[in-house]
Amino acid sequence: MTEQAASTPAGDGTGATIKVIISGGFAAVYRDVLPEFERSTGIKVETGSGASEGTGPKTIRHQLANGARADVVILSREGLRTLHEDGRIRAGSEAGLATAPLGAAVRSGSPKPDIGNEAAFRQALIHAGDVVAPSSTSGQYVRDKVFPKLNLPDTVRLTLEARGTEAAEALRAGKANFSIGPTSELVQESGIEMVGLLPANLQLVQTFTAAIVNGAETPDTARRLIDFLASDSDILLSAIKRAGMARPRG
Repeated sequence: MTEQAASTPAGDGTGATIKVIISGGFAAVYRDVLPEFERSTGIKVETGSGASEGTGPKTIRHQLANGARADVVILSREGLRTLHEDGRIRAGSEAGLATAPLGAAVRSGSPKPDIGNEAAFRQALIHAGDVVAPSSTSGQYVRDKVFPKLNLPDTVRLTLEARGTEAAEALRAGKANFSIGPTSELVQESGIEMVGLLPANLQLVQTFTAAIVNGAETPDTARRLIDFLASDSDILLSAIKRAGMARPRG
């Protein structure tokens, strides 16, 4: 997601502006609810996007390391841990927003294979041949944990794309026959259809988390956005449900 919010704030007319960099996992919820935050608070939000993990210029880590300014980041907990290690995150500022398990998808109209257990999922991958996933947290997990455990033949080829949107495009374009990623990214893409969740013994449930960046120009205003995204308002809970996500437990 590489868009800037363009609504005119009403709210209390503070006129403040905050900058956010967000990964794909929570993006559908964020897009749904951001207009209400801006309307009700009078705070303008400028939004950029980046991958939670991985390498290269499309990652949030790379952007921050190369001078990108942000007040808030929203990404997987695994990616946030790395930003903490880099000294990029204000201690104690993080808040878990929503969880998303891993799911699989096919092109719209394609047969949906059984993936209800490990053996069935393995067979679905063999039948698909070409598999795609985002190169962030979920794709690294599939590459390093799931595929080795399944002992797949060489005919199964995994391609990692920089972002979930690019993985979906590869599936739509016929460059792959099967896509694996967080359910919250798969359900928002047109031209592809969810098959189901990965089997429990192969599952990774990611927690997408918001935090204030060290050096944020308006940390108090940034905190207002995080508190809004972590609230139990009806608009938030409805958006989370639509995205196939759930609030973190505990």
